[in-house]
Amino acid sequence: MKLKTRLVIGFVTVMILPLLLSLTVITIFGQFQIRSIERTYGITGADYTIITNPISALNMVTEPAFHQLSITANRDAGQMEDYAYLDGINNGLKAVNSYLVVQRSDAIIYKGGEVSQDIREILPEFGAQDSSSDNGIYIGGDIQVLIKKIDFHYTNGERGSAFIVTNVNDAIPEVREYISNMLVAVILILALTAGVLIIWIYRGVAIPLNRMKIATQNIKDGNLDFELEVETEDEIGQLCRDFEEMRLRLKDTSSENVEYDKRSKELISNISHDLKTPITAIKGYVEGIMDGVADTPEKMDRYIRTIYNKANDMDMLINELTLYSKIDSNRIPYNFSTMFVNDYFDDCAADLKIDIEARSIEFDYLNYVEKDVKIIVDPEQMKRVINNIVSNAVKYMDKQEKKIHLRVKDVGDFVQVEIEDNGKGIGAKELPYIFERFYRTDTSRNSGTGGSGIGLSIVKKIIEEHGGNIWATSKEGTGTIMYFVIRKYQEVPIRE
Repeated sequence: MKLKTRLVIGFVTVMILPLLLSLTVITIFGQFQIRSIERTYGITGADYTIITNPISALNMVTEPAFHQLSITANRDAGQMEDYAYLDGINNGLKAVNSYLVVQRSDAIIYKGGEVSQDIREILPEFGAQDSSSDNGIYIGGDIQVLIKKIDFHYTNGERGSAFIVTNVNDAIPEVREYISNMLVAVILILALTAGVLIIWIYRGVAIPLNRMKIATQNIKDGNLDFELEVETEDEIGQLCRDFEEMRLRLKDTSSENVEYDKRSKELISNISHDLKTPITAIKGYVEGIMDGVADTPEKMDRYIRTIYNKANDMDMLINELTLYSKIDSNRIPYNFSTMFVNDYFDDCAADLKIDIEARSIEFDYLNYVEKDVKIIVDPEQMKRVINNIVSNAVKYMDKQEKKIHLRVKDVGDFVQVEIEDNGKGIGAKELPYIFERFYRTDTSRNSGTGGSGIGLSIVKKIIEEHGGNIWATSKEGTGTIMYFVIRKYQEVPIRE
């Protein structure tokens, strides 16, 4: 789940779930509290207004006493002078934070609670309120009381009034308890909802981030042999996947660097070996000349020619190393041209024929490609490929009748070139490695019978730069065939 979706769900949940839970709790507890108030105060038909409206609640809980006093005042006003009866009424009112006050004429003859001067002043006069009303009179200001009044006449005709005085500040305990419980419940619901959502979002973010932290520490310590598990599809999961891909690339790069360092050391060792051999030979022959060993013109000529040949070998090795270095670092600018296959390879074959036959080697050239077939090549570098393969074949010739065949074939989208010799061949175990740099089938690395070991690696690099491929087949004692392919040039038709 995406992080944005998580946040949206979290926002909607925080807005809706606490509201729904609060309404449910308020409803359940409200019903329970209403039934409790009805049982406690002996009232019926109560609804939520008894909780939400304090005045209505106080009116309802004092209603039974009000009706009882109304009946008594109308039927037997003499009881309104019976203090025992009045005390009974007053005791019931005390349970709901109310008390009874009875006034005869202008004098208070009974008070069930503390009647201050302020309350005396706000008590309604006789006839000021319908004595049949049970809604009460709310008096605001500093005192804030609810007064219910019943007007009546004593048996001697004197005016009397009974007042039920309720302190509004002291609401019925059940209502206060309900309100406080609801506040606590709502706070707990909000806290619980927020806590669950925070944990849900935190786990979705913190767990993968912690894994990334551990992975980062491993990379910092140089350890790339681990796997960063990804379990989510959100933005954090995508970040973890990118991080894992980066780790794999770093691991591959590290492996490549290790391999490159290994090859570099091997390169230095091979160069040292290949340079040391002709230098040692040159030193030996020069010392022979200095010591007078070459005491005849024939020996002197042979020594000088040997020194010259060894110097040429060194020069050729250095040139090949320089060329390979440029090719390996992509510093050789290729000059690609579109050429007809027949024209190009006919010219190459003509040059090869002169050089090869001068070495008493039979040369055969066959071209099976149509005249209009073209390829894109760097003529100079492609000629280097052919010359290197042919030179390599000549070095390992061991037959009395030496032969080299050059064939050019059409193989669909490619042109395939085959150079076959009847030399001593290459062993099956050695064949997969012949295109590696400094690899020579001659394990003694005798430069007199073999090359530098980088000729075929140069060939492979050039062919790959042309978008082609090269491989070989060989049989010991019979000979070797080198194959390489180059993609044909195909003109893309222009749509009108």
